[in-house]
Amino acid sequence: MNQYINDNKDRFVNELLDMLRIPSVSADPKFKADVMRNAEFLKERLIEAGADNVELVETAGNPVVYGEKMVDPSLPTVLVYGHYDVQPADPYELWTSPPFEPVIKDGKIYARGACDDKGQMYMHVKAFETMVKTGTLACNVRFMIEGEEEVGSVNLGAFVREHKDRLTGDVILISDTGMLANDTPSITTGLRGLSYLEVEVTGPNRDLHSGLYGGAVANPINILCQMIASLHDENNRITIPGFYDNVDELSQEERAEMARAPFDLDKYKKALDLGDVHGEEGYVTMERNSIRPTLDVNGIWGGYTGEGAKTVIPSKAYAKISMRLVPHQTSEEITEKFKKHFESIAPKSVKVVVKPHHGGEPVVTPTDSPAYQAASMAYEETFGVKPIPVRSGGSIPIVAMFKSELGLDSVLMGFGLDSDAIHSPNESYGLFNYMKGIETIPQFYKYFAQLKK
Repeated sequence: MNQYINDNKDRFVNELLDMLRIPSVSADPKFKADVMRNAEFLKERLIEAGADNVELVETAGNPVVYGEKMVDPSLPTVLVYGHYDVQPADPYELWTSPPFEPVIKDGKIYARGACDDKGQMYMHVKAFETMVKTGTLACNVRFMIEGEEEVGSVNLGAFVREHKDRLTGDVILISDTGMLANDTPSITTGLRGLSYLEVEVTGPNRDLHSGLYGGAVANPINILCQMIASLHDENNRITIPGFYDNVDELSQEERAEMARAPFDLDKYKKALDLGDVHGEEGYVTMERNSIRPTLDVNGIWGGYTGEGAKTVIPSKAYAKISMRLVPHQTSEEITEKFKKHFESIAPKSVKVVVKPHHGGEPVVTPTDSPAYQAASMAYEETFGVKPIPVRSGGSIPIVAMFKSELGLDSVLMGFGLDSDAIHSPNESYGLFNYMKGIETIPQFYKYFAQLKK
């Protein structure tokens, strides 16, 4: 098997580069044709890899790429999930090379989607090809690769409900997370949920001259900034009433177990060019970004931002806000609490509209299942060290949906690194990580088949 991977390494890399050249940005309608082109690309690669019944399954949005290989009904079935859409590449001027013209530098592929999720998703296609071509496929496989993850997987739930008969299996395998380091593999066992919304603050019915009206009319930008600032107290705790009511508080023993994961605070600050870290009092950095809920402003705008000066009091101001949630919080509950609170703190001088966008539920996956044990054994075989279970601060809302709709737990076999800069300019993915994933995934199939006997 490893000989096949080595013999085809250049082709595996070049195929990924070809896919990275396709700007499959799901958030921007101008890229719609490219999103479809990427779906067709994946369809052809799955067919070439040996998958059967490969098709683009229509949804109300972008299609789901489906394929399967049913080797033997007596074998366990692995359902592989991934996504082929990518985040917008803006701001383009901050990229050191064009985001959709991938380059390899210092052992890394630089391009939008290199890690999230094209590089990690495509490892599964190439691992599958390797197993098929070498006659070592130990499980049945179904592929479900969507094109709307970066806009909230808005149509995936309907797809799953409509096609449950095609999505039966024993476990869902996902590579859309990371690991601690190339010499310290880890498996993600928990994900935070998400509540994402937009707020609009309106003052006067038109933009006003700031000399004639300044000091007499509320400025929506000033008001919005004051309202946002009030959402955290002096200890960086969120001030929305009831926000922490259902938060899962980990025991000291559980927190001590988490602290076993290696973490260098000085290196963390240096990598991000920070004078110091920031967050909720009473918790360390690795707890703040994984087991604690958060509220962050993702964008804020209003008024005049062009060249030169235009002295106006704007009519409107806007912000996009995300809240990361932990077990026992729900996106619906937190969205409603935010809306009620934000509207209540608005002065009478402005009008406030809160527009919910999308959300997802937090999830914790079991570490005593055959699937997790198989993943742990696979990493140990290829990395030479047992992986550490960790909780991630990110969100993959479909993991909770898969559990509720299909009754299946997921195993999150991520190979990315924090330094890969996903969602940021100069996103990258290491060639080591890409090839190591292709090497490790077949080992999961082997051990999972053994443990499920």
